[in-house]
Amino acid sequence: MKTNRPSVAIYDTTLRDGTQGTGISFSVQDKLRIAERLDAFGIHFIEGGWPGSNPKDAEFFEEAARRTWRTATITAFGMTRRGGAAVDEDVQVRRLLEASTPVVTIVGKTWPLHVTEVFGVTLDENLAMIRDTVRFLKDHGRRVFYDAEHFFDSYRENPEYSLATVKSAREAGAEEIILCDTNGGSLPDFVADVTRKVKAALGCAPGIHTHNDCGLGVANALAAVEAGATQVQGTMNGYGERVGNCNLTTLVPVLQLKKGLSLVPELERLSELSRFVDEIANIPHNIRAPFVGGAAFTHKGGLHVHAVQKLARTYEHIDPKLVGNERVISISDLSGQSNVRIKAEAMGFTFPKGSREVGRVLEEVKRLEHAGYEFEAAEASFELLLRRLLGRHNPLFELVEYHCDFLRTSENAAGLDPCAAEVKIKIDAGQICANGRGDGPVNALDEALRVALQPHFPVIGGVRLNDYKVRIINGHRGTAARTRVFISSTDGAATWGTVGVSDNIIEASWQALVDSFDYAVLREQGSR
Repeated sequence: MKTNRPSVAIYDTTLRDGTQGTGISFSVQDKLRIAERLDAFGIHFIEGGWPGSNPKDAEFFEEAARRTWRTATITAFGMTRRGGAAVDEDVQVRRLLEASTPVVTIVGKTWPLHVTEVFGVTLDENLAMIRDTVRFLKDHGRRVFYDAEHFFDSYRENPEYSLATVKSAREAGAEEIILCDTNGGSLPDFVADVTRKVKAALGCAPGIHTHNDCGLGVANALAAVEAGATQVQGTMNGYGERVGNCNLTTLVPVLQLKKGLSLVPELERLSELSRFVDEIANIPHNIRAPFVGGAAFTHKGGLHVHAVQKLARTYEHIDPKLVGNERVISISDLSGQSNVRIKAEAMGFTFPKGSREVGRVLEEVKRLEHAGYEFEAAEASFELLLRRLLGRHNPLFELVEYHCDFLRTSENAAGLDPCAAEVKIKIDAGQICANGRGDGPVNALDEALRVALQPHFPVIGGVRLNDYKVRIINGHRGTAARTRVFISSTDGAATWGTVGVSDNIIEASWQALVDSFDYAVLREQGSR
């Protein structure tokens, strides 16, 4: 039931704070693809990174500035000026301006222990650093959000100074004050109590940024919202340093479905988004994740199945369709299915409810996913599969054979000699043989296939492969394990993903490569 309470702004920091998690790394193209999906989902603020910390984030903001964002506001992240330095001479502050984002989020020190013992400045200088940086950015036309680092740890020891830091930011013009449980060690009742006190002291509602070190990242964020917080910062799938941040795939449906707050327009896309981000990150999806996990609505035999078949809400707290998930009856390794109908409709295919076509597609998707395929981030491969099943696709060529060679000798100990590949294909009943050389077998196959196809499909000359990821599916088999290869490609106007699966990494790579070129031609011919 809807309430009259104000809504909450969702601030996603997957692309910055999330990448501080162990094993998480995104390329620039990865970050752009994730940002586009977050924007389409309805996230209010997307923190793209720290332009003053590395060239990759600076490049992301250059690319982001050229794009139109439907719902989200892109934000840049940085910190206050250095101690004893003029703010207009601080390089990282200047780079925040160069990012050209409408919102800049800066982090400042709250905890006296951290200020004096780690940062090495006086408490008064710290307040000046906060004021100067906020005011400088405001004077240059930026909306400023202020992240109060270690706020709850600081408040336990010195509430007066803790409040002084956020008051300094607010008085200098910060639009939002975000209280950070940086160490993730606070409990919900304390978070709620402090949030209320800060709200009273500032005369405005703060935001909340929590970590999950006690397993309470979502619970602490909810406690803050109950106490009046109107912005929540978190990450998709809970990515983040140590054990992670507040998990937005849990928080958003709780706020929207349980608290009645209107946050995103199409919550049913949540499961697909969650799996997409995992696939881009090359991280196995957590099947036990609340709401979005493949096991979240799975029921085994016995009393549960009997009851669910009669009345689903006896063992399901929500309809799984509300978050884009599905009910699974019996033991299943088919978890992680996306909603085929939603994905097909997004690609321009409309099917009536219960149509045979949807059933055929779903059956094939489940068969392939059982074999190791994942289509969440491989939307191009999914569309090609859909078209093949519907009889609305003609392959570019017929494969005759391909092979790769790589010679390593004692004289070539560094392995620097290129690989060679030969591809034989048929196009319009004519056989073509082409050769390629590259840094590895996949690169060599890429070059050979381009040589064979470009005279017939010139658009392939403009296709660039910008990412290549390998996932071992059944690692217990050692070097005989099945491999999933994901390729991200672009033609300069759009970016798409393709997937291949095989016991042979070269064959898996070939499948993803062929789909990439196939989809490029499909786009050029106007079918997409």
